[in-house]
Amino acid sequence: MTIRITWKRVLATLVGLAALGMAVAWSGVIGLAASSGHWAITDWFLHWTMRNSVRTHAAFTAPKDPADASGLVSAAGHFANSCAICHGAPGQKPAPVMQAATPPAPDLAVNAREWTDKQLFWILQHGVKYTGMPAWAVQDRPDEVRRMVAFVRRLPGMSPAQYRALVAEASPAIDPDNCTGCHGTDGRGRGSPDIPILGGQSPEYLLAALKGYANGTRSSAVMQQVAMRMQPAEMDAAARRFAAMPGLGATPAGDPAAARIVEQGLPERQLPACVSCHTPGKLYPVLAGQRASYIAARLRRWQGDKNVVDARKSHATMPVIARRIPKDMIDPIARYLAGEPPTKP
Repeated sequence: MTIRITWKRVLATLVGLAALGMAVAWSGVIGLAASSGHWAITDWFLHWTMRNSVRTHAAFTAPKDPADASGLVSAAGHFANSCAICHGAPGQKPAPVMQAATPPAPDLAVNAREWTDKQLFWILQHGVKYTGMPAWAVQDRPDEVRRMVAFVRRLPGMSPAQYRALVAEASPAIDPDNCTGCHGTDGRGRGSPDIPILGGQSPEYLLAALKGYANGTRSSAVMQQVAMRMQPAEMDAAARRFAAMPGLGATPAGDPAAARIVEQGLPERQLPACVSCHTPGKLYPVLAGQRASYIAARLRRWQGDKNVVDARKSHATMPVIARRIPKDMIDPIARYLAGEPPTKP
């Protein structure tokens, strides 16, 4: 007996298989318990698919410079706060409850060697579905991701002593929120170019910044993770503690062209003077004496912010102003505000 294959029979078969699949899923007999793990073939297929996906997407979307080793202190602090509980750290095992996940988080001291910097950037920026690996908490801070790539790249050869030196945890009695791990006991950022000097800043501004990070109006996955766990009284105490430290307030000096922009602005470019807002006693941060590398990085990031265009919105003010600064004047302005001498031609 010959069975003729027709489009109706093919369609009926596909519908029947789909209905059978839905019935099995509805019945609940498929085991989803993490305690049962994956079959070997399932584990291989999922990881094979994931690696192929990461390789393809990283090749087309990751930046050409995916790693920045200049900010290992802030990256280490964020790793200790957010990542070590799952992945472990040099001299520190991961939490057993996190290792009971399916799949468990890999040991980065081994696993990091298997990925390129571009692939690490893509994984950290976007996360991986169905693995528990989250995306970076804010998607507009690739600078933070690049610093984390550089940190993860160093994990395979990092000793416990080197890790502890980067994290630099203080006594909870002295620093309950471990702010000094990144900002230092003197509020000067432990010399890291991406961490601002806090000593001498106004307590009102520091408190407003912490609240902004906690509610998401200020963008930083690193700071958000810390600020969201602080109570209002803890924020206020931290703001006052760091504001009372010496640091900011150095006399600006350097390039006359930079001095003109800072003190007078560029009316022909509708660029206001920096000091019209950034002076002690106003609601905006004090810039005199701030780290030049930090000021320059912030200005460049604002210049590249293509999503913010409306200066009437408070959060859009600096991106609009920053775009009016000539690109070749960013570093001279940053050095002038920091009180550093101009670089030689």
